[in-house]
Parts: sequence; C-alpha cells; structure tokens
Amino acid sequence: MTGLVERPGTAHVIADADEALAVAARLADRFAAGAADRDAQRTLPRAELDELSASGLLAITVPREFGGAEVPTRTVVEVIRLLAAADPNIAQIPHSHLVYVNALRQNGTPDLQRELFAEVLAGKRFGNAQSEAGTKHVQDYRTRLRAHADGGYVLDGVKHYSTGALFAHWIPVLAKDDDDRIVVAYVPADAAGVTVVDDWDGMGQRTTASGTVRLESVRVPADHVVPHHLTFTGPQLYGARAQVLHAAIDAGIARGALAEATEFVRTRSRPWFEAGVEHAQDDPLTIQKFGELEVTVRAAEALLTAAGQAIDNAQQDLTDDTAAAASIAVAVAKSAADRAALDVTNALFEVSGTRSALDSLNLHRHWRNARTHTLHDPVRWKLQHIGRYVLNGTPPPRHGVL
Repeated sequence: MTGLVERPGTAHVIADADEALAVAARLADRFAAGAADRDAQRTLPRAELDELSASGLLAITVPREFGGAEVPTRTVVEVIRLLAAADPNIAQIPHSHLVYVNALRQNGTPDLQRELFAEVLAGKRFGNAQSEAGTKHVQDYRTRLRAHADGGYVLDGVKHYSTGALFAHWIPVLAKDDDDRIVVAYVPADAAGVTVVDDWDGMGQRTTASGTVRLESVRVPADHVVPHHLTFTGPQLYGARAQVLHAAIDAGIARGALAEATEFVRTRSRPWFEAGVEHAQDDPLTIQKFGELEVTVRAAEALLTAAGQAIDNAQQDLTDDTAAAASIAVAVAKSAADRAALDVTNALFEVSGTRSALDSLNLHRHWRNARTHTLHDPVRWKLQHIGRYVLNGTPPPRHGVL
C-alpha cells in the first residue's frame, strides 16, 4: 500500500525542552485512553500520529540553525518514555524517525539537511526500511543502491520490520552501494517502485504496522544519499541515541503496566481470604509486591535518565572515552528497562488475581508489548559489553546498536 499518507501542511514548532515535556504529557493522557481498544481491534493510530506530527514533537531534535529546538537527549528520552507509558505502539513509531533525523544530522549535506529538516518541521514523518529477513545476521544487508547510467542511483531490495513506514512521508532506506559501503537513501514514500505492505502479525506492538517494504528499481537522486558508513569511523553517539530510545519504550511499558495494575487492585481485585482484610490493597503480601515493583521501575527510570545525561555530557566533549562511557550507560539502562518491563507485566497478573487474565480486559497487552519489544537487540550481549568494560576497560564496539 502506498500513497495513503496525507502530507500535513504545517506543524507547531516547539521552543524548548520544557514545552516538549508539557506537550508529551498532554498527548500521553489522550493516547492512553484508547490504547487498549486500538490493540484489541488492531486499529492503526493514524489520527494519533497526525496529532503527534502537528504537536511539533517529531521536530524537537532538529538543530537550532535549521529552526528546531535541538533539545537535549535526556528530554527526548523522557518524551518517548511518557508516550510509551500511554501506548508503546505510538512511542515506537517515531523511534525510527528520530534515529534517521540523527543520521541526517551526522552526515547529510547542508542542502539535504535544509530540505529535509524543513519537511520535519512541517510535520512530515520519516519511516524505517532497515532490517531484512533471511540473511546471515541483522547487519547482513542485501538491499543495493547502484549507480545509474543517467545519473543518480537505483534502489532494489526487500525490508522487514519496517516500523513507521506505513505512516511515513519519507522512508530512509539502509543499503549497500557499489563499493559495499552502508548508505542511507532518503526516499519519498510515494516514489515509483516503493510498496509498503501492512503484513505485521506480531503478538505484541500490534499497531506499529512493522511490515514489509519492497523497493523495485526506485530512482534516487545522488543528493538524497547519506554516507552512513562514515558514522562509525570515529567516536560516535549514534548507536547510544538509538538504543536509549528503546530503553525508554521498555521503561514506559513497565510504568504503564504498573499504573494499570495499581488501579485494578484498588477497584476490582478481591483479597485472598487468609489475609483477613476487606480490600485487596490492604493485603500485606500484595503491598510487599507492589513495593518491590515500584523499586524495579524507579531504578529503570533513574538509569534511563542517567543514560540520557551521559549522552549529553559526551556530546560536549566527544572522545573515544566519553563515547564509550555513554554507550555503556545506555546498555545498563536498556538492561534494567528490559527486566523491569518483563517483571512488571508478568507480575501484573500475580497481584491482580484470576480475573485479570480475562481476554476481554486486554491486560495481557502489556506483557505482549514488553515481550515483543524487548526482543530488539538482545540484552545478553549488552551484559557482555558491560562486563568487558568494567573488568578490562574494553570499549564497546562501534556498530550502531550499543
């Protein structure tokens, strides 16, 4: 399906970090109200994404010199966490948008930056055509950008897990060029040869529409290609900025699930008869469990804030050492958020009781969302890099997912 996304005209331009957080909190309240129904019916959040675009939140990382607020990473992290606590599907869709705004900041030409940052400030959305299925590993890319005899390039390939592409105005495509170097081609979603298929059937994150993008002889002007391989030739925060947003989604899932469990126990749960109390929230064992869960979530949130700050600190003095410290801080935050999301969404049923398992209540969406999203970039490898850094001072690799 192509050509389904209307091109918004203008969007509000957010001035600073305080305004970004206030707007995110307001939208989160609105998005939370329909999250369970959207999941149950697999209603794609088109209207909500248009509201997100119009709010200006998608442009908060545009550099000041191009008219954006260029808010700190710690603010972006909190914006995504707030949205994820309300509806992690909506929070995940702009993840790729923000990542490829950052890729444009890193290596885009001034002319391309001027063109596409203006699009972002107007409310246009970047999608994602990055991952591929059936290859040897996640960084084995078969999609090719080949030089064309008439000038420019031709793009061919198939991408999977393309979160945001169905709702995008521009689709950044990760490919390899004729010299086997990784590049990003910024392609209009309605370009000839681009097909976006809504075939995502994941058990969780059901309304992200993370389906397939097919690219068949898509013409790409030379000035719309960014040499992404240059990102990893020196100290970089590209991977840390991408990963900290995943951590924010997981921490948001944990907080949203805990909030719903709290409300359920207060209003619907019955106490266990051996507790000798009138209300479930007075059961001492339930109180104990909620205390443990709150500690788990607050720890994940604190580490998330610290990771965002570590990125901002490193940006002020970017060296191999500061970049490594930021990446490790993000890996720690991601590990904690992963555990928090899974622990809380599982414990939700333990503290809420038998009724919470009713399919009609759709409380299981929290666990499905957590289990699906935490499959991104396995924590077991992050723990390896953390351990090597702590024990031996070994810096993490520069591969964009740490």
